[in-house]
Amino acid sequence: MLFETQDESQWSAHIRRLRASDTQIDWTAVRADMFCGRLVQPTTYRLSLFVPNAAPDSGQGTPDS
Repeated sequence: MLFETQDESQWSAHIRRLRASDTQIDWTAVRADMFCGRLVQPTTYRLSLFVPNAAPDSGQGTPDS
């Protein structure tokens, strides 16, 4: 996870700063989530990177076998 907040303005500002300054982030692999809290919990904004699955070792069971 790169960043998480419950403040929408902080969320927007952080995204703008990252896009302007961090050239090492692969934006095609970024995931932005908004978890709606409704009445019980506040809404949470989360920015994370996709992590590719490791190839299964030969000899170990896979879900298809």
